Amino acid sequence: MKTINDFNFKDKKALVRVDFNVPQDDQLKVSDNTRIVAVKPTVEKILKDGGSVILMTHLGRPKGEVKDEFSLKHIVDEVSAVLGQEVKFVDECVGEKAEKAAADLKPGEILLLENLRFHNEEEKGDEGFAEQLSQLGDAYVNDAFGTAHRAHASTAVIAKYFPSTKYFGSLMAKELQAIDKVLKSGERPVTAILGGSKVSTKITIIENILPAVDNLIIGGGMAFTFIKALGGKVGNSLVEEDKLPLALEILGKAKEHKVKVYLPSDAIIAESFSNDVERKESDIYAIPEGWMGLDAGHKSRDQFNDVLLNSRTILWNGPIGVFEMSHFAGGTVALGESIAEATRLGAFSLVGGGDSVAFVKQFGYADQVSYVSTGGGAMLESLEGLELPGVAAINN
Repeated sequence: MKTINDFNFKDKKALVRVDFNVPQDDQLKVSDNTRIVAVKPTVEKILKDGGSVILMTHLGRPKGEVKDEFSLKHIVDEVSAVLGQEVKFVDECVGEKAEKAAADLKPGEILLLENLRFHNEEEKGDEGFAEQLSQLGDAYVNDAFGTAHRAHASTAVIAKYFPSTKYFGSLMAKELQAIDKVLKSGERPVTAILGGSKVSTKITIIENILPAVDNLIIGGGMAFTFIKALGGKVGNSLVEEDKLPLALEILGKAKEHKVKVYLPSDAIIAESFSNDVERKESDIYAIPEGWMGLDAGHKSRDQFNDVLLNSRTILWNGPIGVFEMSHFAGGTVALGESIAEATRLGAFSLVGGGDSVAFVKQFGYADQVSYVSTGGGAMLESLEGLELPGVAAINN
């Protein structure tokens, strides 16, 4: 893997694709700077070598139009604060103005270009636009794992204009190493936890990870499709009726791969999808009519805990209950505790994709696991076994 550690950036201008598509408040101030903090090691390495950094990113979906609300001028102060020095800003990303700003950049300085998506050509993967961008720097660094699954001008196409000076940034390298650990090089036993509401969104992931894992824990709403397929009575719980045969097929494939599948044995149930209703615990195969399962029960939590504490590599994708409602967060909290404990005992734990990332941040588990992925879609496509355009562009 070609990373920034393979190159000395002394007196070089590094064109770094980052993912600063950050949440903002009503005043357009950055409300969560995680993605900015994540690229700090890459920027520091280039500056330490004696190089300069030109940051390029998109923000939101301006769809090729210049719109003030999507301007990166609103986030430049936060970028400066996180990186610990003044970051210069230019209100264009290609053309004369951008070229002059890049040419004037001295070693040790940082420049932030305006939103790439103010140009339609970015998302179209336009070669002319990519070439214009490439003229701003001497080396290309991709540190935007969050957009690595997009074949856009700045994430993939541009790399061909840097045949010998294209590298992964530190964040990107960490993400790829974490995925590799789970799917290939990790210490066994490997356990994957797949939660969330629908089987249909996880089919490809399940099929791709079966050869790599020893245990598969299935929780969340999608567990009910499996329980019903196995003949269980699930009341009004969420079920994808058309996916019942598929659920049985997945269980059959798991058996072929000698993967142990763990489904919840009990559930916390309620009569409606609301936090303030009566709830009780039920055998998951015998949920009464009119009731629905909204969280994993205590027996399930204990069983999952035993599996996790005996694992050496853990992938967590998706919650196992409706954690957004406090009365149905217990199962996911217990799971977070189990993964944190397994990590303390020396397991490698990767949290990736959507709601489980939101959960670990909200409930304070982010620093109790080995790695929290920054890329939702990119992480999921990697787990599906797809080679991401942004990764292929550097590797090939």
